Amino acid sequence: MQPGLSTGALGKMQVDAEGRLTNVRFVPSPNFDERPAGCTITLLVIHNISLPPDDFIGDGVIDLFTNTLDPEAHPYYQRLGGLKVSTHFFIRRSGETIQFVSCEKRAWHAGESRWQDRSRCNDYSIGIELEGSDCLPFTDMQYVALVGLTRTLQETYPIRDIVGHSDIAPGRKTDPGPCFDWDRYRVGLDACG
Repeated sequence: MQPGLSTGALGKMQVDAEGRLTNVRFVPSPNFDERPAGCTITLLVIHNISLPPDDFIGDGVIDLFTNTLDPEAHPYYQRLGGLKVSTHFFIRRSGETIQFVSCEKRAWHAGESRWQDRSRCNDYSIGIELEGSDCLPFTDMQYVALVGLTRTLQETYPIRDIVGHSDIAPGRKTDPGPCFDWDRYRVGLDACG
């Protein structure tokens, strides 16, 4: 872990019986459904998102995941009209973590996807969106929050693999992008282990 990137400042997080993380804000998204019967959560998918693109001011992402995005608020939003998507978690540039969907439910973050020999990654994954883009570095606080969240999820679910959206939808998606520092993230996870 990088100097000064302790997860202790975030407090101990836990996933409760309903699949909600303690110590984070919950903003319910209507965009979810049930996971297939008997499905085990084994995959963590990391994404990036900003709305409008490369803009980190405002609540465009929250509005998108809650179906309240005003298509007239920005020209880019007009192309998102009618889109029904969600994620389990969103980590803002400040490190604030927001949960939209219970971990026990299937969020709509991966789309058409495949990991190893399995398709439909939404069925067996948890999605984490980082507020960012392919062309800008992520913040120290985002790495702190991501490491803490990942460790909590690993303690709760038998997660075997952690991948980017680009790994499960190659050619269709590029996130979390070249500015995401996988080595820094892995070192942080090892330091917490």
